[in-house]
Amino acid sequence: MHNNNNEQSLTRIETFGVEQIPDHERNARPVDLFRMIFGGANTFATAVLGSFPVLFGLSFEAGVWAILLGVVVGSLILAPMGLFGPINGTNNAVSSGAHFGVHGRIVGSFLSLLTAIAFFSLSVWSSGDALVGGAKRLMGLPETDLTLGLAYGLFAVLVLTVCIYGFRFLLWVNKVAVWSASLLFLLGIFAFAGPFDASYAGSVQVGSEGFWAAFIGAALLAMSNPVSFGAFLGDWARYIPREASKGRIMAAVIGAQLATLIPFFFGLVTATIVAVQAPDYIAQNNYVGGLLAVSPTWFFLPVCLIAVIGGMSTGTTSLYGTGLDMSSVFPRLLNRVQATVMIGLMSIAFIFIGRFAFNLVQSVSTFAVLIITCTSPWMVIMILGLVIRRGFYCPDDLQVFTRGETGGRYWFHNGWNWRGMGAWIPSALVGLCFVNLPGQFVGPLGELAGGIDVSLPVTLGMAALLYLALLNLFPEAAEVYGPKGPRWVRVKRAGAAGLVDASAA
Repeated sequence: MHNNNNEQSLTRIETFGVEQIPDHERNARPVDLFRMIFGGANTFATAVLGSFPVLFGLSFEAGVWAILLGVVVGSLILAPMGLFGPINGTNNAVSSGAHFGVHGRIVGSFLSLLTAIAFFSLSVWSSGDALVGGAKRLMGLPETDLTLGLAYGLFAVLVLTVCIYGFRFLLWVNKVAVWSASLLFLLGIFAFAGPFDASYAGSVQVGSEGFWAAFIGAALLAMSNPVSFGAFLGDWARYIPREASKGRIMAAVIGAQLATLIPFFFGLVTATIVAVQAPDYIAQNNYVGGLLAVSPTWFFLPVCLIAVIGGMSTGTTSLYGTGLDMSSVFPRLLNRVQATVMIGLMSIAFIFIGRFAFNLVQSVSTFAVLIITCTSPWMVIMILGLVIRRGFYCPDDLQVFTRGETGGRYWFHNGWNWRGMGAWIPSALVGLCFVNLPGQFVGPLGELAGGIDVSLPVTLGMAALLYLALLNLFPEAAEVYGPKGPRWVRVKRAGAAGLVDASAA
């Protein structure tokens, strides 16, 4: 059978939706997953996250440790999410039906939709601003609403075109982005080595009031970058053969996130220079403007190239998964291409209205953090479910909703599994209550930890405890666990035996 997804079919429009990818079509490798993840994060948007320790007043050294802590912890949480695609041959939202029910899986679909629109918008805004700002310094191009609008429109249309063509075109774009953007970021060593001072002290030192709030806040923002990929890994990993090494898949995920330290540290280093040479930009939280102000003239062209390449890679990885998800939520109304076009047009409208009518850039940054707070407990439940079920899934039963059918081992209560839902809903709500983003959003419990944002640790821990408790209080049927049975939880078996304790299995 002809392989519609081989390297020779780069410009052939992908026809697969969220149905299980046939085994003979799965010819991607873990290294391809690495490229997709790293390419999608190797952008100005990540560099902006790297500037936050300086915006919070931390020293360069404290900023390095905050970023390392956030990226390492986030990548370890994220890594198992890369296993669902190869196991089930579909995206993570559909796979979540095994733990939330085939109807409850729409939670993952809408979380990925909101996350994608937010990060797509942030990527287009930051890349467009950098491109126009660099062109202004390089060629005298005026920075007006018209030039900004043209830059935003260029990115949006290019991204939408790539997403319509599908996975292979997307993979090619990210292959280019991994190497080219990395080299351009590393070129910044020569641009900023002179004025950089590793002893930059910041305004908040260890032992002073507010240090730990700033440090943990910076670490959590860095952690939000890998966590934001949780809903999307299956979009790309579904093309990896099911027999591929699980260790190599998780290593690819962790390696890709560790590689993002390149743009993270680029943002941190250049932010310290901006803080010394152009402090007004730091006071206005305008890192991109400050970067352009302190950059040598010869580095403006690399800035523009990073903006174009980064905007393409981040935008495509976000929008592709969203179109795929929406086609699965409305399978009888939309195929993948139609859903991608619809979501793409909605996102483009959101970008222009938000940027020029309501100036929602900062609000969307806040919105992205809040969405991640809701996505984190969803990920915890998925990962715990994977471990408890020993990796056993029935991919065909996961497609019941997509086919418009009922029944199957993941039908639970009319398509909803209230164990997963019952753990996710309160965990997400409590996590939102603990969010503390000064000047943007502070939840009703946000000040309980002395101004420190503990929303992610709270929501992650609560989701784990609730899910395990609900699985033991209301055991699931034995059929969802496969022949080996579950780990740690009780199982409900039919017949006179009733409930059998399988915690030692």
